[in-house]
Amino acid sequence: MNLSPTAAGARVAAFGEYQPGNVVTNDDLAARVDTTDEWIRSRVGIEERRVAGGDETVVSMAVAAGGKALAAGGVSPDEIDLVIVATCTVTDQIPNAAASVATRLGINAPGAFDLNAACAGFCYALNVAADSVRSGSARNVLVVGSEKMSEWVDWDDRSTCVIFADGAGAAVVTPAEAPGIGPVVWGSAGDGADTIYLRENKYLYQEGQAVFRWTTTELYPVALQALERAGVSATELTAFVPHQANLRIVEAIARKLGAPQALIARDIVTAGNTSSASIPLAISRMSGRGELPSGSTVLTLGFGAGLTYAAQVLRIP
Repeated sequence: MNLSPTAAGARVAAFGEYQPGNVVTNDDLAARVDTTDEWIRSRVGIEERRVAGGDETVVSMAVAAGGKALAAGGVSPDEIDLVIVATCTVTDQIPNAAASVATRLGINAPGAFDLNAACAGFCYALNVAADSVRSGSARNVLVVGSEKMSEWVDWDDRSTCVIFADGAGAAVVTPAEAPGIGPVVWGSAGDGADTIYLRENKYLYQEGQAVFRWTTTELYPVALQALERAGVSATELTAFVPHQANLRIVEAIARKLGAPQALIARDIVTAGNTSSASIPLAISRMSGRGELPSGSTVLTLGFGAGLTYAAQVLRIP
């Protein structure tokens, strides 16, 4: 990967993930709301999703995923000096999740903060982590996307309850002589903020058709720009891992990308839409299945409420 000189000095050392054990199928939802398995599969591509139990929180799931990433990367807690948790579903705004995650993992006195860029949060946080390592502000950074979407879903609203799910994905960012994290392409479209928001400050709401149009028409150029900045062609990609928002969206953007050899992440089929957790969760699961061998070149693309978006090229450890 021929990344620009400014991208040298940081890489992802390892990924980790956590999913709740509670599996909710389409038939389970059909027993509660006016929907069917066929309706859900045809519109969003989901077959099942994971829903956290009452004792599982944004923090506990982040700890589980983060611990796996540290172990996989051979990085001890005392080597981490910055923890970033990307999330939009913490129940309490104060205190932040990151400091609690650090303490529970045995990370002593790191910089710690939460980042809310909704479903683009992991890509945003990963870039902040890479910049911190490259600039010398941090040696090693733990980045976690963790979401308990189920707490913000109206389970009697079939337009949203069939989509969202819970889980966490994590990455450890470390120094490197060869660049492993490409330059980010990020931005926002605040004029679309009212397409995804909390209704009555309680339930997640989205204008499905408006979001679909925006993602399938406006984000393809962002993906191309991330490839260009990294000095990578679409034909060099091992995989394309966009935010797992909707299988139709994933496949529409993938078709425009023009990389027939690339593996397309379809984690949403069995994991649902886990917002900021979806990209690291998908990469970790794909790596665990042997689909992303060491050295694989992956294009990520996050997008969501705000509206926010971000894309970058990664080399898999």
